[in-house]
Amino acid sequence: MDGFKTHSSHWGAFYGRQQDGKLEIQPHPADPHPSPLLGNLPAIAHSPARIRRPAVRRGWLERKPKNAERRGNDGYVEVTWPEALDLVANELRRVHGESGPRAIFGGSYGWSSAGRFHHAQSQIHRFLNVLGGYVRSVNTYSSGAAMVIIPHVLGPYDSFDRKSVTWEAIERSSELIVAFGGMAVKNTDVHGGGISRHVVRPALSGARARGARFVLISPLKDDIATDLDAEWLPVTPGTDVALMLGIAFVLISEGLHDRRFLDRYTVGYPRFEDYLLGREDGVEKSPQWASGICGIAAGTIVDLARSMASARTLITVSHSLQRADYGEQPVWMGIVLSAMLGQIGLDGGGFSYSLGALGNIGKSQLAVPLPTLKQFHNPVPDFIPVARIADMLLNPGGPFHYNGHALHYPNIRLVYWAGGNPFHHHQDLNGLRQAFKRPETIIVHETAWTSSARHADIVLPATTTLERDDIGAADRDPMMLAMKKLIEPVGEARDDYEIFADIAERLGKREAFTENRSTREWLAFLFETTRHALAADSHPAPDFETFWDRGELRLPLRPDDGGPARVFRDDPDTNPLPTPSGKIEIFSETIEGFGYEDCRGHPRWYAPDEDAMAAESHYPLYLVCNQPYSRLHSQLDYGDFSRSTKIDGREPVRINPADAAERGISDRDIVRLFNARGSCLAAAVISADVRPGVMQLATGAWFEPDNADAEMAMCIHGNPNILTRDAGTSQLAQACTGQLTRVNVERFTGELPPVRILEGMTFTGG
Repeated sequence: MDGFKTHSSHWGAFYGRQQDGKLEIQPHPADPHPSPLLGNLPAIAHSPARIRRPAVRRGWLERKPKNAERRGNDGYVEVTWPEALDLVANELRRVHGESGPRAIFGGSYGWSSAGRFHHAQSQIHRFLNVLGGYVRSVNTYSSGAAMVIIPHVLGPYDSFDRKSVTWEAIERSSELIVAFGGMAVKNTDVHGGGISRHVVRPALSGARARGARFVLISPLKDDIATDLDAEWLPVTPGTDVALMLGIAFVLISEGLHDRRFLDRYTVGYPRFEDYLLGREDGVEKSPQWASGICGIAAGTIVDLARSMASARTLITVSHSLQRADYGEQPVWMGIVLSAMLGQIGLDGGGFSYSLGALGNIGKSQLAVPLPTLKQFHNPVPDFIPVARIADMLLNPGGPFHYNGHALHYPNIRLVYWAGGNPFHHHQDLNGLRQAFKRPETIIVHETAWTSSARHADIVLPATTTLERDDIGAADRDPMMLAMKKLIEPVGEARDDYEIFADIAERLGKREAFTENRSTREWLAFLFETTRHALAADSHPAPDFETFWDRGELRLPLRPDDGGPARVFRDDPDTNPLPTPSGKIEIFSETIEGFGYEDCRGHPRWYAPDEDAMAAESHYPLYLVCNQPYSRLHSQLDYGDFSRSTKIDGREPVRINPADAAERGISDRDIVRLFNARGSCLAAAVISADVRPGVMQLATGAWFEPDNADAEMAMCIHGNPNILTRDAGTSQLAQACTGQLTRVNVERFTGELPPVRILEGMTFTGG
C-alpha cells in the first residue's frame, strides 16, 4: 500500500498515512470485521481539543490563597517546557522532602496506548518507583469485584477463568448459551493492546448455524447480536442473583443437579443448599420468590432450568453485573450454578466471566511472552482499590476494609496522573470535583483538554500513538505490529518517556529511569523478550530491524485444550485449584472469617441499596450506564464517529415508549435526568429495545458542567457519572458500582446551553 505504514490501536490493526494534510486510515486486510471506531482516529491531527503547549493553572501558579477551590474553573497560562519541567521537579522534590513518597498518588489507567513501550501506566509507575515509590491503586473499574471474588472461589483471576472457554469451543460444542448481562458485540470491538482480527461475530454465527440456542438476560435487547435469534428475558436491573437462585432451586427440587460433580470438585455445597432451600433463613429461593424480584415469570425460570440441565450449557456473566451493589454475588453465583450443572471443564460448557466484554477474551493463548517495560519495585505499602480515589482524597487517615484487611487511607498531597481520565471512569462527579480540590498539587499528562486536564495544576501535552514509534501486541492476539509514526507531534506534545526522562534528570535520576537507552533502543531491547522465546521454541525469530521493516510478525498460539478448567476436571487430585481447599469454593471459610455482613461465606441475594434509596426519594427509573458504541470509554469523544452518534451535540439516552409517553417526551427531545447527586442533559431516543422502567445512557461523553462554581453542577453534555453512586460493591472488593443508578427524567424546557467541551481551551495571556 503506497505510503501507508503499519500501526495498531485498541480497536484494531490498520495502515495509515498522511496525505494532503489529512490522515487516511485503512483497516488491516486480515480483519474480517474492522471496528468503526477507527473512524475517530483522523481527528487526532487537527482537533482544537488537543493540548498543544504546557500550561499551568493561574491560581496555582500565582499561589493565591485557597486556590484549589478554583480547580475546574480557573484560567491557564501557557509556559515553556523548561519552565513546566522545573515546576514539576520542584513539586516532587518538595513533597518528597516534607512527607515522603506516601504523600504521592500515582494515578493512571491502562487504556492510554496500544504500544508496549509508550504505555503511560508503565511509564509513570516506573518513573515514580525510581524516585522512591508512590501510593498505588489495585484492580480495575471494569472488573473490580470479579478480580477479588474469583481468586477465592476458583483461583487467580487471569490464570483460570479467561483461559478455559474459547470462541472455537463455543462454535463447535455449545448447545445453550445463557448470557447474564449479555455479550454486546460492540464491546468486542476493543481490546487493550490491539486486535488484528475481530472474530466474535463469525464464531457466534457459526454456533447459531449449528443449532446453538442463546438466552439473553438483560434489560437491553441489543446486549447480544441481533442475528442470533436470542430469547430475551428482560430482567429487572440488579436482580440476576435472584434469578440464578430460582434456577438453582429448580435443579435441586427436580433432582437435575450433578451431585457427583459437587461432591468431587467443590466444597461447601451443603451450606449453600441450606440457604437455597430456606433452612437457614426460612425463605425458599423458589422460582415464585425469584419472579417477584427479577420480573421473569416463574414458569419461564422453571423451563430455563430444565433446558440448562439437558444441554451442553455455557453460563456467561458480564462485566456489567459486578459493577453494581454487591457485585461479587452474580459472579460467584454464576460459578455455583455452573458447578450444579456439572459442566465446568467440558468443551463449550461451564462458566465464563466477561466473555464478550473485550475483543480478545475467548481467543487462544499466545505461546510466547510479549515485550514488557519493567516498572521496578514500589516500596510504599499503601494502596487503594481503584474506585476509591475520591474517598481517599476526602478522608485522609480514614479507615476502610478490603479483602480481609482493615486499612487506612493515606494523606495525599500530590496527585500525578498519566493515562486515563478519572472524570470518565469515576462515579458521582460532583463528589469527585470536591475531592480534586483537596491535594496541594495535581499534575497531568494529557493529549486533550478533558475534564481531568481542566482540574489539574500543571498540564503537560503528551503525544498520541500516531505521533511516535512503538510495538503493538496484545494477549491472545497472534499479530505483533510495528507501530510506525504516522504524523508529527501536534504542537509541542512530547512522549511520556521523554517527559519523565527530563524530570528525572532534574532530580538526578535520568540514568536510573532511562538506562541510557533511546526510544528506538528500548524497542529493540524489549523485542528481544519475544524473539528469544520464538527462537527457543524453533519458531521464526527475525531480528528487530527485520521485524520493523516488514511491519508485522505472526506469533504462535497454544492449542485450545480447555485450559485450567479441563485440567482440573480431568484430575482434581493431581491438579487442584489454587484455593484453600484445592476445589471450587461454593462456601468460603476465608470470606466467612472476614465477618462482612455484605459478603458472607456463600453467594446470596442482597437487595440493591439504590432501590431502597430510590423508593424514598422518588426516582422510579433505572439508568443503565454501559459502554458506548461510538468510542472506547471517553477516548476521542471529539472524533468524527463519536460525534456522528450525538443528537444536536449531546449524548443520546434511550427510553421505553411507555415511560416516554407518561412524561410527554418525544424522540430527539432534550431531557434532564436527575437524582440526589446531580443531573445531566441528553437527547431522548425512544426504543422498545429497552425494558419498561429502564433508561440507557452510555458513558464517555466528556463532562461539562453548566456552572463550574456550583457545588451541584449539571452536565450539559450527557455524562451519566454525574448521577451514579460512589460506593463500593462490598467491604470485600470495594469495587465500582457505576453500571446502575436510579433517576427521574423530564423534558428540558429552559434555555439550552451550548456544548463547548470539545472545542479546547481559551487562554487569556501570561
